[in-house]
Amino acid sequence: MAVDELQAIIQRCQVLEEADFKGEDFNLFQVAGQKCLEDGYAAQLLEVIQNEKNKVIIKNMGWNLICPLVRCILVYKQEDDKREHCLKILDQLSQLCNPKELFLGLLEQIEQTSGEQVCQTVMLLLQPLQTVLLKLQNKKAYSVGLSLAMIMNQLTPLPVPYTKQQIQEDKLGLCQCCNAVVDFAKPFVNEVVKNMEKSSEYNDMELKEELLKFCMKSLKYPLLTAQLEQLEGIEEHPFRRFATEIIDILWNIRELIPLVVLGHKGKSPHWENEEFADIERKNSADSLACLSYLVFVQHFGIDCFPMVLVSYVCAKCWQLFWFFFPHLQDLFESCLLKMEDNSLLHQYLEFRDFINVPQVLVKVMTLCPMEHLRKKSLNILQLFIDKFEAEGKYTLFRIMASLNLLRYLVIKDCESDNQTGVWTMLAKIEQNFLKPLHVGLNMSKAHYEAEIKNKKENKREAQSSKTICSVTVSGEKMPAMTTEMQLQVLHSALFTFDLIESVLARVEELIEVKIKGGMDENS
Repeated sequence: MAVDELQAIIQRCQVLEEADFKGEDFNLFQVAGQKCLEDGYAAQLLEVIQNEKNKVIIKNMGWNLICPLVRCILVYKQEDDKREHCLKILDQLSQLCNPKELFLGLLEQIEQTSGEQVCQTVMLLLQPLQTVLLKLQNKKAYSVGLSLAMIMNQLTPLPVPYTKQQIQEDKLGLCQCCNAVVDFAKPFVNEVVKNMEKSSEYNDMELKEELLKFCMKSLKYPLLTAQLEQLEGIEEHPFRRFATEIIDILWNIRELIPLVVLGHKGKSPHWENEEFADIERKNSADSLACLSYLVFVQHFGIDCFPMVLVSYVCAKCWQLFWFFFPHLQDLFESCLLKMEDNSLLHQYLEFRDFINVPQVLVKVMTLCPMEHLRKKSLNILQLFIDKFEAEGKYTLFRIMASLNLLRYLVIKDCESDNQTGVWTMLAKIEQNFLKPLHVGLNMSKAHYEAEIKNKKENKREAQSSKTICSVTVSGEKMPAMTTEMQLQVLHSALFTFDLIESVLARVEELIEVKIKGGMDENS
């Protein structure tokens, strides 16, 4: 009988000193304990563990029971007494076992779980894992970080519930598990906060850094793709609660404002492999984009930010645009609506980030297959232009891909509406942009045509030499260009000039038609 075998091993080990335990004793205890669990003798095993005489044995050997214990708990139904006994055993082990050994045993069990049992296993082991971590003295921050990283790595492959029905059903338990993980982290957050309150020069940054990594991972998954709108019939939206908790952690460890305003987190790992470094940068950008969306669109933690920061944050959002476009449309629009018209100085356009976004908006307006995103981008571009002073509006039309933008605006924005202000600036645009462009094109075409003529006339002479032109880049000599290659480049440039000239002619034609149409309506 399993219980008799276990009692025999216990009696033999009770007379031994702790240092005299052998590998055979550990194996026999594990096999007998596992058999007790599998045969339904959890109550008897619990009595053995609770016996004060067996304290030293359980301290050294008890962690070996974690694997069979978890397996049995997941098999038993909620109302089964055997399951209740197993849960009590797990609680006792977390109190009595060597913390280091039990920590490794719990992590191993979390690492080995998969599929539909991931969330069940994680939620089952969070409490004993927390108990053990709070007991650790050495490498506590590292152990907390390892635990959080392992848990998030196991959760990440799971699909994030999106619809109201999926969130309510929570089939795999992800909604519940995410919030349980946040509760698991709270004692360690409180420890960091307490230490920072004791000293303004808090130097023990390791635990804080691990919590920051956890928050960044949580922003990437599940919050990046989670449905965060209020849903009718769901009293407490699990992902909204999770988002609130993550923002609270960042605020409590004094990282929320630096992340949103400065756009960076703490130490980044040094990767020898450039591919890994690129992945790290991409993940960080996704997380920061999600954080900005949570704060400025969903208004999580918005009260922490003085309004004077909005313009600056708006500028930083440009950098995140490529990674998070659908949500960042809302973020960008929300930031712009908080700003006054004509409030941005033209000097802002000296920063590349301010130019990149309107260029992207124009691309979306002309190339995006989704009509609602095209229309949204037009509205946002109009808002963006409105925020600049007069000189800024003019400059914006000029440091951009101007002709294509101008053509689009002239087509879409009637002179009578003048929503973008392009018609107000028309005289200045014609004088300082269109006319100089005409002159520049004519001069460039003449120059390139002359070069082509010269190359063709000297072609016979050039053929006597293997190469006639060489290029040096960063001190390194590049392969030389033959006459044929040079001619090809010159012809390509002429073709580009022809394209520009064609668009320029079309723009001028559209302007003339629109002005004439407006005059006819007024007469």
